[in-house]
Amino acid sequence: MVAGPKNPTAGGGGLKGGPKKNQKITKKFIINATQPVNDRIFDASAFTTFLQQRIKVDGLTGNLGERINVTNLGDGRIEVVAHQEFSGRYLKYLTKKFLKKQQLRDWLRVVATNKGEYSLKFFNVVGEEGEEEED
Repeated sequence: MVAGPKNPTAGGGGLKGGPKKNQKITKKFIINATQPVNDRIFDASAFTTFLQQRIKVDGLTGNLGERINVTNLGDGRIEVVAHQEFSGRYLKYLTKKFLKKQQLRDWLRVVATNKGEYSLKFFNVVGEEGEEEED
């Protein structure tokens, strides 16, 4: 097979996937904890301050500055807006870390519901009660 002349504009050569130079990045994440907040086992304001203290920017914790904003939207919803490259998996990791610290990891789990949206849900323990055998 003979290859034809290469067209530099077709195919988009260069860096793939990343932002172009001098291009603004804005990523928005929402953590929905309405169910545990309504049951009064989860404190959204304490979680907001935990995120503000623990998120690392340029290798330093608590170095949010103007690039990352963590706000409590009320009703158990927390919004994280990042004006730089930021991973949703890192947010999920910090959420799990907070749940472990508060000893809630046995009852709550972090589920990605949509892109950029995480939800705290209870483990489904209803089906296990009928499986126990009586001696």
